[in-house]
Amino acid sequence: MDAKSQNIPPKSLDEVDLGVFNDILSFFIRTLNRAVSRDLDEKLEGLDVAKGTGKISTLLLVNNYPGIRSSTIAQIIQRDRSAMGRLVDQMEAHDLLRREDSTDDGRAQELYITEKGAALTVTVEGIIQTQSRQFFSDLTDEEHATVVRLLRKVYRRMVGFKD
Repeated sequence: MDAKSQNIPPKSLDEVDLGVFNDILSFFIRTLNRAVSRDLDEKLEGLDVAKGTGKISTLLLVNNYPGIRSSTIAQIIQRDRSAMGRLVDQMEAHDLLRREDSTDDGRAQELYITEKGAALTVTVEGIIQTQSRQFFSDLTDEEHATVVRLLRKVYRRMVGFKD
């Protein structure tokens, strides 16, 4: 008889059978997300984009697309309007980006990178690329490419990108 059939609590990870979780993709995604986020926060310690989701994506998108609207970024990173507003407020307060009224729609605001934000972008891009590959270093290049391709496929459908 094993410990599980005798209702003995496991004393180590080796004694735990994940059961149904072994085939539940969302379990692994949620768990990995927490671990990846903690690891990335450690690597970004002391930078204005550490601790919190959405800052890195917003910084890079504003840098790559001057004049992009926060509503577009919110859709890309799956944030609601109020959360996106708070995120932009924070980043503006840290002098990473600035807002300007849109010339073609007075109700809309466009986002632009600041000098400080552009410098931070260079630093952050290097950190996130290195951290991502190091964190998943147990994957071969082919496995890594496959996982990225599959997750990108689901992401693009979820967000509404046209293929």
